[in-house]
Amino acid sequence: IRPPSAEKLRKLMAEQWPRKEMERSETAGIFLISWYDNNYPERLRHIKDPPLILYIKGKMPDFETSCSVVGTRRCTPYGFKTAERLGAALAEAGMTVISGGARGIDGAAHGGALSRGGITAAVLGTGVDVVWPPEHDQLFDNILKAGALISEYPLGRPGLPWRFPRRNRIIAALSKTLIVVESPMKGGSMITARLAME
Repeated sequence: IRPPSAEKLRKLMAEQWPRKEMERSETAGIFLISWYDNNYPERLRHIKDPPLILYIKGKMPDFETSCSVVGTRRCTPYGFKTAERLGAALAEAGMTVISGGARGIDGAAHGGALSRGGITAAVLGTGVDVVWPPEHDQLFDNILKAGALISEYPLGRPGLPWRFPRRNRIIAALSKTLIVVESPMKGGSMITARLAME
């Protein structure tokens, strides 16, 4: 790694950041799963760049019966309705609906699953204690009643632009099936589709 990164790691270790982060997580009702743990999602182990740690807020879903639904934030009303109906149908079939918690298609898929009393999990590009977008605070609260918010990022991390495409590899890997509802050809959902095919 580059010298500035090494120096930052040295400083974090000197400040006992790992222990403090674990204590903060435990206090907030968030549990951490490491790549070495038995309950680490098996599909994630086999991707090119698996997250070393997952932060889970809520209940660990069953990823063996999951389907990922993704799409553009700037969706059409038709796309929104389609994602909502897919989320509902998957939930009725007993599937866990995985998406990214974003505006548009993601929110519609989560909402559709919840409308049928289903389980859904949002893989975030922020810390699990950060609500982004802010208007999804109620959605995230509803997800937590039976599902989970998941992230590889430490607590308090904001949603920087590069973090969202990076989390897409987790969304792609957590399910046997990925559905892209609506996306521009160069959108983040197409990256997720490519990662799923890989």
